[in-house]
Amino acid sequence: MDYSPLWISMKVALTATSVTFVLGLLAARFVLSLKKLRLFVDGIFSLPMVLPPTVVGFFLLILFGKNSAVGRFLMQMGINVLFTWQGAAIAAAVVSFPIMYRTSLGAFEQVDKNLIYAARTLGMSEGTLFFKVLLPSSLPGIAAAMILAFARALGEFGATIMLAGNIPGRTQTMSVAVYTAMQSGNRELAYRWVAVIMTISFLSIVLMNYWTSCQNRVSMREGGNGF
Repeated sequence: MDYSPLWISMKVALTATSVTFVLGLLAARFVLSLKKLRLFVDGIFSLPMVLPPTVVGFFLLILFGKNSAVGRFLMQMGINVLFTWQGAAIAAAVVSFPIMYRTSLGAFEQVDKNLIYAARTLGMSEGTLFFKVLLPSSLPGIAAAMILAFARALGEFGATIMLAGNIPGRTQTMSVAVYTAMQSGNRELAYRWVAVIMTISFLSIVLMNYWTSCQNRVSMREGGNGF
């Protein structure tokens, strides 16, 4: 059994999660500070969540294609995105970004507003407030967002196959390997990859629930000590 789809999937998912972690937090903080156009901006950031993955992949293919300004610029820089594992990572990052963004935004909105007001009254800058108040208070939600984004990136298929294709040993992820195995009539191989994906995804959810419960117990103890 060729295990390259597993390693490619893990590399793609971890890269995509790292990218969405940074961009998702920045987007959530930006939307949290908006008063006007918040619904419009939120709609743009959430759009990949409701679009079919193949449509997302189509737009990415147009964006990074040879006929686009972005594609031509990257070619001049010697960077090729199409039909590479980096392209698969970009596709996975775009599709998983709304999960990281919306979950982080929800975590930020749950932070006690009195803490934010007190920090601003004490003269904290917005940057210091973000790193010393907002992030630590939202840590359980952010951790859950990362795990969910990772699981979503790990199972991405539609956008990946549009942008990165299906090249064994180079861009063939586990989801694409399942599709290829079924197309070739090799159900046993498809079942194996399905089992691997389900196992990793299940363990990710268990880890998220365990982390959340631990953080809740810590918060309750700290709250109890406060009284």
